[in-house]
Amino acid sequence: MASRLNRVYRFKFYLNANHFIIINGVEGETHPHTWEFTVDILIDNNEFVQFTEYESAINAFLDKYQNQVMNDFAPFDHLVPTLENISEYFILEIRDLVEKRNGHLIKMESSETPTRSYIISFEEDEDFRRLSAAKRLEHIDETVEKIVDRLV
Repeated sequence: MASRLNRVYRFKFYLNANHFIIINGVEGETHPHTWEFTVDILIDNNEFVQFTEYESAINAFLDKYQNQVMNDFAPFDHLVPTLENISEYFILEIRDLVEKRNGHLIKMESSETPTRSYIISFEEDEDFRRLSAAKRLEHIDETVEKIVDRLV
């Protein structure tokens, strides 16, 4: 019997866009960033997974922001598009895209400079913990079954 593996794929995406932030009611200058988003996706089956399924969906989501001003798009037309706010909005949207393709988004790391990152993780989320526990039990069951088969 083939062993079931917990497979995690890591993808990196780049978004070239502009934004401005508002500090103490004062609108700053519009300036560019190349944001980097790294996502870790847990695949819960042994079937072949095409990277392009996830890459295409996430790139399509990001495309509407490419080379644009983030402040021109909801929710950033009323929510200041800081690294944190962008990340917190994007991770929920990306999680939906990933789950539609039978994956589970574990975490996302967002960077606006090479030296500064913001990481959001679902690893402490109760649903994710249940999923992880179920996968561990499934793996243990399969391992025990293999050992029993060898002994018999």
